[in-house]
Amino acid sequence: MPTTESAPVRVFLGLGSNVEPEANLALGIRELRRRYGELQLSPVYRNKPVGFEGADFLNLVAGLDTRLPPAALQADIESVHALAGRTRGGERYASRPLDIDLLLYGDSVIDGPECRVPRSDVLRYSFVLRPLAEIAPDVIHPVTGLTLARHWADFDAGAHPLVAVDLPL
Repeated sequence: MPTTESAPVRVFLGLGSNVEPEANLALGIRELRRRYGELQLSPVYRNKPVGFEGADFLNLVAGLDTRLPPAALQADIESVHALAGRTRGGERYASRPLDIDLLLYGDSVIDGPECRVPRSDVLRYSFVLRPLAEIAPDVIHPVTGLTLARHWADFDAGAHPLVAVDLPL
């Protein structure tokens, strides 16, 4: 009997934290592995906060395969945020125990009230683009048609300096 189940979609998530970042990133990765299985992880980078004064962030990108539609994936991400003690509704630019953003959902372009992919941060911040380009250099950005490696090569890396951090996850 044929199945109507959809094929898995490769998605990329950005993870960041500047409140107990080692512990909260470990929690986020542990939960993502429990829910989705094998993850492709970028190196971890330290960077200054953007838009406010505060402790440095640790950031990385995770790639995974899922059959969940984007809205269900977003809801799952929110449940992981809750485990780290994050609540929505605060200031946009503020310290966070855990921030997980859906960066890319296959080659989809979605512009809805609850979900927008590709996330604009991909082309805006080095702490998103560099780790993403490192684990998915040949992935084509679904709006620009250029590879992530090309975008990183053209990016002003000095705009948001990064320092690699050895953080086993």
